Amino acid sequence: MTFVDDLVRPDRYPRSSRYDPGWLLGLDMGPNPLWLLEDLARDLDLRPGMRVLDLGSGKGATSVFLAREYGVQVVAADWWIGAEEAAAVFAEAGVGDRVEAVHAEAHVLPFEQESFDAIVSIDAFEYFGTADSYLPYLLRFLRPGGQLGMATPAMNREVRDLGAIPPHIKEVVGWEAIAWHTAEWWRFQWEITELVTVTSARLQPDAWRDWLLWTRACAEFRPEDRASSQPVIDMLTTDAGEFLSFALVTARRASAG
Repeated sequence: MTFVDDLVRPDRYPRSSRYDPGWLLGLDMGPNPLWLLEDLARDLDLRPGMRVLDLGSGKGATSVFLAREYGVQVVAADWWIGAEEAAAVFAEAGVGDRVEAVHAEAHVLPFEQESFDAIVSIDAFEYFGTADSYLPYLLRFLRPGGQLGMATPAMNREVRDLGAIPPHIKEVVGWEAIAWHTAEWWRFQWEITELVTVTSARLQPDAWRDWLLWTRACAEFRPEDRASSQPVIDMLTTDAGEFLSFALVTARRASAG
């Protein structure tokens, strides 16, 4: 058995385990996106025919998963990946008729108001969604009663409460860890607006183990990237779940009237 083989885990992620690990690793832009999405979706009510925005969709693995597994119509929006590159992934995966690729920055979204039934974001929200004003902006595009869900790197204690970023984390990611908030931080941040009802805010069990397994698989799959993977492997091994996790948060937009 190799680390790549270990990415097939039907006991915990039955839907994700139907996907070729090599295909998924070839689209790598962050740890185990399908595992995160499959876990997050347990707290959502995704139904066929819904129009879903996949915000920060990267090279498109999560958008393919949404279309195939839940029968939804997906708009895949990303700033770093061009629409043509993403559209080629969708066409090859056989979902080109159900997934639209859009090149867009998260603060300048080119969509009509209240045009989505749900918005999901996997391993991206930490880059654009921590500002106090962002949730109210994003909700413009979600219909009343619509669902919002995101998975983001997290700490189990706020950096502010710790007084500093733990050295083994700071050495690898620097100040970016300031945005790795706890699940309860996100709950308060969203609920205080009174624009949504938070339906779930939790840390993913053993998220650091999933993250470590993914990073080891990446190093095995692309030996030329092993040098860049090793610091992350060392960070996660040192941490062993003391601080690092992923936060999974879902909410519903308040209904009109």
